[in-house]
Amino acid sequence: MDTREAVGREYLPRVIDGALQRALTISGAVVLEGARAVGKTMTALHAANSFVFIDDAASQQLLEVAPAALLEGQRPRLLDEWQLAPELWNLVRRKVDATPGYGQFILTGSSVPSDDSTRHTGAGRFLRLRQRTLTWWEKLEMPISNLSLASLFEGSRPAADLGDTPELRDVIALILKSGFPAMSELSADQSAQLMRAYIAEVSRTDIQRLAEVRQSPDVIRQLILSLARSVSSEAKFTTIAADLRAVSPSITAETVSSYVDLLQRLFVVEPQRAWSPALRSRARLRTSSKYHLLDPALTAASLGASGERLFGDLETLGLLFESAVVHDLTVHCSLLDGEIYHYRDSNGKEIDVIIVLPDGRWGAVEVKLGGLQVPRGAASLSAAVDQIDVARVGEPAFKLVVTGTGPILTLDDGTITCPLSALRP
Repeated sequence: MDTREAVGREYLPRVIDGALQRALTISGAVVLEGARAVGKTMTALHAANSFVFIDDAASQQLLEVAPAALLEGQRPRLLDEWQLAPELWNLVRRKVDATPGYGQFILTGSSVPSDDSTRHTGAGRFLRLRQRTLTWWEKLEMPISNLSLASLFEGSRPAADLGDTPELRDVIALILKSGFPAMSELSADQSAQLMRAYIAEVSRTDIQRLAEVRQSPDVIRQLILSLARSVSSEAKFTTIAADLRAVSPSITAETVSSYVDLLQRLFVVEPQRAWSPALRSRARLRTSSKYHLLDPALTAASLGASGERLFGDLETLGLLFESAVVHDLTVHCSLLDGEIYHYRDSNGKEIDVIIVLPDGRWGAVEVKLGGLQVPRGAASLSAAVDQIDVARVGEPAFKLVVTGTGPILTLDDGTITCPLSALRP
């Protein structure tokens, strides 16, 4: 569908477009999920041939008297913000069952409704896709790059490129550039103001739509800030609860856990779980998750981190950059149906990102802000991989050091390095 004709805006191509088109060829209905303002509606409109906005007044009236009428239209038909009328789930399921063929409906939603016994399983009828904010590759308008995550899993190794490498201020600018499509043309200061308002709205309104939260919005806002402070680090709910007691003296770790779950259902927070492979040594695996906000620029905005502040605080910058790498790898590997983890053991060996594909292939990724840190990153990767029982889980398909300011290069030990700005799906 021509989005300019439908809603008056030109469509910006997204990484997820191909995955959505493939899903429509194998599933009766596709559920496109993600946080508010990540671009779901535009992506779905681009793929659809008709649409209805469930939050329109006319749609709400039809829901009262003839909800099935909302399903009538050319296929694929978009039902935008379907979670506002969860009863549509069963109507779509029945329509898919009764109508031969695939690609009938696209359902978009910015939260996950609570399970309801009246909502029949969508197994075999619905396929879920997760849309996230813009990757660096998308922010840079998809530059030509031969460094593809998919090709690394196939054994491809890039040619050395020691040319113009990114400058530190370029890295900072891309971290602060909002991944929300509607904010992408704004200045860092303008988008930061809007993203702080986004956090306030999530804390005050969105979370209340999912559950009755008795704490004040300030507690949720402080929780998001606490998660931002611990970005790219293993977060313990007991530690976060202690951090929140300044605004809620009696809050418990259990309550924090329930609020984080609500934020995950709003797609505002995403966990990076710990990987648990078989080990060669007697080391114990750490099992705590890391938590990332949905966009690195949103994390920076919640911290009040300006470009000048980050230029003088390389520790915070490094943590934000690692979160940006995790974000982009999560988007890219989702096209391969992959999962993102982290690894840490009791011997102090760590791997920032583990990517695992459905067929068992895996890749190990270390994140370093500066190009001069590549040798240390490669050594750290090798030391950690040596702890893993590769006889049982297989050798890694690749070892990769992603930098902010380094070159594209394959080291003598086979480790690849590249700047994040060069990495594509």
